[in-house]
Amino acid sequence: MKTPETPADEAKRLATLRALGVLDTAAEERFDRLTRMAKRLFRVPIALVSLVDENRQWFKSCMGLATNETSRDISFCGHAILGDEIFIIPDTLADARFADNPLVVGEPYIRFYAGCPLHAANGAKVGTLCVVDGLPRDFDQDDAQALHDLALMVEAELIAFQAATTDELTGISNRRGFRLLAQYSLNFCARQALPVSLAFLDLDKFKAINDCHGHAVGDQALAAFAEQMRASFRSADLLARLGGDEFVVLLSDAGRERAQAAVDKFTRNLDAYNDAAGQPYRLAFSDGIVELDPERHFSIEALLAEGDTLMYAIKGAKK
Repeated sequence: MKTPETPADEAKRLATLRALGVLDTAAEERFDRLTRMAKRLFRVPIALVSLVDENRQWFKSCMGLATNETSRDISFCGHAILGDEIFIIPDTLADARFADNPLVVGEPYIRFYAGCPLHAANGAKVGTLCVVDGLPRDFDQDDAQALHDLALMVEAELIAFQAATTDELTGISNRRGFRLLAQYSLNFCARQALPVSLAFLDLDKFKAINDCHGHAVGDQALAAFAEQMRASFRSADLLARLGGDEFVVLLSDAGRERAQAAVDKFTRNLDAYNDAAGQPYRLAFSDGIVELDPERHFSIEALLAEGDTLMYAIKGAKK
């Protein structure tokens, strides 16, 4: 049996999943309706909305299975979230990764599996819509498209949970979303003994952009700044707009030096954007970088406060 590998963006992925607020909630008709549709459409005994948590896969909707969770290390969905395409196992007994899996040699005796990754609003793959059969079978392109279409409907329901935590203008997390996601990231890194750093970013001379060119142009500048953040930082890093012209990046598995290197890369990319965009202004920022010290930073708010203080000291020195 092959245990699923850990995704590269695991900290962000878990934080996103838990921020949805879906885990361990009661069954809901809007999800059950979709698994009933999948079960009937593909004529399978089992259809699931499976969310892959740190050590388990938990089923938000479960048609045809007597349990609502199984261990992640034996899960098929743990493999499915590693890729972008539908994960298909036509015959588990013919696949060395799964032939001796407890879910194959014991209940529910899986012989066929197809799982489509489910994405949250930020792109993180939080689980799958999957169908399972006790007999081997083929799964053609039309079947794959149908499963993908149903998965999009599941994603729409999941994204509704996340809408309240996303900044509408930039598409990255808002302050509320950052607080929720950051705490989960901190907890994950603490369990794994990984360093964490925070970069507090504040746009320079943003008021002048609004005053000289109007608020519509100012909004475009904020959106462009966030887009350059997305292009520069790792997918595992948590990006947020706290409000106004204040942004923040939480970098997991990164000490202060590594965080500084990431911010320097962002500065270079932003300079390149300014040169190519031809706007009547240049985007620039001041930053405050702080590495988490568990003895001083008892909460994400303490980390934010120190980053904010460092940033304003640097901004004041520029003036």
